[in-house]
Amino acid sequence: MVSTDLALGLTIVTLVVFAGLGIWYSRGRVASVEDLVSARNSAGERRTTATLVASVMGVWILFSAPEAGAGFGIAAVIGYAIGEAVPMAVYAKLGPRIRQLIPNGHSLTEYAHARYGDAMYAFVLVISALYMFIFVAAELTGIAGALAFVAGVPHWQTAVLVGGAVLLYTTYGGLRASIFTDTVQALVVFPLLIVALVGVLVSLGGVGPVYEGVAATNPTLLDPGFVPGLQFGLALAFAILGAELVNQTWWQRIYAGKTSETVSRGFRNAVFANGAVVFVAALVGVVAVGHANIVTDVTSANYNADVAFFVLLESAVPSWVVLAVVLVALLLVMSSVDTLFNALSCLVTVDLARMVSDASDRRLTLGARVFTVIVALAAVFVSLRAQSVLRLFFLADLLGAAVAFPLVYGLYSARLTGAGALVSSLAGLGVGIAYFPDFRSVTTGLPLIGDLLPAADPLYLTSFAGAFVVSAVVAVGAARLSTTEFDLGGLTQKVRRLDETASDHTPVQSD
Repeated sequence: MVSTDLALGLTIVTLVVFAGLGIWYSRGRVASVEDLVSARNSAGERRTTATLVASVMGVWILFSAPEAGAGFGIAAVIGYAIGEAVPMAVYAKLGPRIRQLIPNGHSLTEYAHARYGDAMYAFVLVISALYMFIFVAAELTGIAGALAFVAGVPHWQTAVLVGGAVLLYTTYGGLRASIFTDTVQALVVFPLLIVALVGVLVSLGGVGPVYEGVAATNPTLLDPGFVPGLQFGLALAFAILGAELVNQTWWQRIYAGKTSETVSRGFRNAVFANGAVVFVAALVGVVAVGHANIVTDVTSANYNADVAFFVLLESAVPSWVVLAVVLVALLLVMSSVDTLFNALSCLVTVDLARMVSDASDRRLTLGARVFTVIVALAAVFVSLRAQSVLRLFFLADLLGAAVAFPLVYGLYSARLTGAGALVSSLAGLGVGIAYFPDFRSVTTGLPLIGDLLPAADPLYLTSFAGAFVVSAVVAVGAARLSTTEFDLGGLTQKVRRLDETASDHTPVQSD
């Protein structure tokens, strides 16, 4: 085990350095609430690509990705990688469309309100905010678990230190600070990750012994046609696609890119980078099964597949490799948590500006920062009680899978109404919950409904795919049956910049 003092010292130094970088970079660049939450048209292709990769590559890639690989093998590894790559490909097309229809936008909720009205807006707001909050809590749970496992650092110390440091520079510098630190973190993380993986491979004797170890322990994990693995991998693809389409993180970065072409190229670059990183991370879980004492039965008191990567490290590599991975994990969690803090802050700020017509720029900025603090405190509290990072994400993914298609379909179909979008989302969510195994003890206890529910799907495919497909089919059907048409061109007038009426706005420099 790595020394607690050494791990804690490395953590504190890293947090101080990046908090300082975020504050230093954003000085003089945040003159209004518009700058704080949008960083509009400021990032070039390389910085856009870096922030897209760093923002999604949270500490979950060291937990939930290896957990999936350890439990379901190479088929799930491939599914996870595809699932993480596909949303980036979708946004490469969706991003320019969003900028074209809503050039002054900030968030998916303001689009939902302008396009669908109050009811669908409220539903999307709850889904998106809950998804991102769960994401933050899962990230803090992951890094706290990692440091506790490898160095015995108490969970509360890690959660408070990480949450507090990230909060410090995000409340000050907003999205500009996040994008800048994302870029630096990406430059540091990838070399360290490669070093760590090479260290693991060398310590285990190379590719041949690694393969033989897995084959001897559980050969089905190496079979790309392993049916449960294929089912689980496909379930992950549906889950991740749905979740990412309601992730405010990407909507913010669509507007932060300098041009529509910059945004499109940035997302295309992220397709390959994100897919490759997740593939390798999930593959580590497969390797761990053959070379460490990994228990994949979730009902077992000794279940440790959620920390498969770190169990492997502890048993196979020297301490310096473990420290490198700890640093990677820390940078990963910072890059995703600062992004999510900003995204949640943006949702509330935009809605506050719409509901309070005379709100000053100063008041909106204060509101954004105060809400970020509240979210951080709540996320730290939840993270100290959470158990599995992967299962936290599954809950968030189910919500996204149900609402994603109806939400974005309105960017292309003028005939889908607010009622049609809401009904289709609720229909998808209903199907997803009916088959969702993690809710089984609650749903079967419901009067009248409980006895009628179908058997739960332990591999989640029916739940995630059902939520996504049913909501999509109902949305398309509702649009075809509708006799009214929405003026998509009118979205430009309905969604405006936050600083259009502010008298104290001073333009700031672009990056």
